Amino acid sequence: MFLGGKGIIGLDIGSSYLKVVQLKEKKGGYELENLEMLQLPPELIVEGSIIDSLRLVESIKEVLKKAKIKAKQTSIGIAGHASVIIRRILVAEMSEDELTESIKFEAEQYVPFDIDDVAIDFQILGPSEEPGQMDVMLVAVKKDIINEYTAVVTEAGLTPVVVDVNAFALSNMYEINYEIDPDRSVALVNIGASTINLNVLKGGTSVFTRDSAVGSALHTEALQKEFDLGFEDAERLKRGEALENVEVKAADSSMRPASDEIASEILRSIDYFRSTAYQEDIHEIIISGGGALIKDFPTILAETSGLEVKVAEPFKNINVPGKFDIGYIEDVSCMAAIAVGLALRRPGDR
Repeated sequence: MFLGGKGIIGLDIGSSYLKVVQLKEKKGGYELENLEMLQLPPELIVEGSIIDSLRLVESIKEVLKKAKIKAKQTSIGIAGHASVIIRRILVAEMSEDELTESIKFEAEQYVPFDIDDVAIDFQILGPSEEPGQMDVMLVAVKKDIINEYTAVVTEAGLTPVVVDVNAFALSNMYEINYEIDPDRSVALVNIGASTINLNVLKGGTSVFTRDSAVGSALHTEALQKEFDLGFEDAERLKRGEALENVEVKAADSSMRPASDEIASEILRSIDYFRSTAYQEDIHEIIISGGGALIKDFPTILAETSGLEVKVAEPFKNINVPGKFDIGYIEDVSCMAAIAVGLALRRPGDR
């Protein structure tokens, strides 16, 4: 269900933007068929929960209309530290069928909710260093959150065929765009408005994930407070658009504390990873999401972490036809990282 033909839409429902991507499979790779984004009004989605489903349904319909998308099957992502549990666990070696039968029992000791209130999936990562044991990635998501999102998508006229986890969608995006080095660990970090998704890959395999409940809304709030702005004006200023009576340098300066806080939160997650049993270091960070577009943020994160930081290129190995505005694609592509990963999912994938 979580770990993932033709016509599947990747729909990333963020708290600040809807991002929709449709890819066409071609010989030897993929081609971009549709890309559209739509800014959402504030407070539609709060801490991962949908507050105003009617307005969200209308927004989904609007972004589909703008993109002129006719396909109905869609892949959506779920995130949030309060509703998604991802753990790398150790279990006795067994077949996938046997684990399917026993995963509910195995999961009970790791899931802090009633086991009947969550949907569970897993991925066998391979044999453990301990004899007779194997590593398994366990995923549990609250059923009511899944139902919230699938109901909204269905109401908007779509058919949800895959429910993924945003952190894993990032790894899908990475897999088709980047060379996999078996000896390198890479941290994929998506900085949305209210959530940071982190997924550490070792040799292309996810070994650690974490969601943090902070994001680039901190930049917006800082601008609103500093310059007494409404939400929409603060968002425009954050994106680098000029506003009357507000100097760009002053805006950049007022956002610096928010950038420092976000960078520190990412570093805390990386330090936690380093301190766990994995005993691995991270060789580079690849950032995506709207937060990656904040002026100087990649440099700030590099200085904070001491690591090489790159901005994600979700269309690096995807053919972009001439019908698209290439300049626009380059400007906003890192915001589409999760949507690209979702568009690559297929029913039945693991």
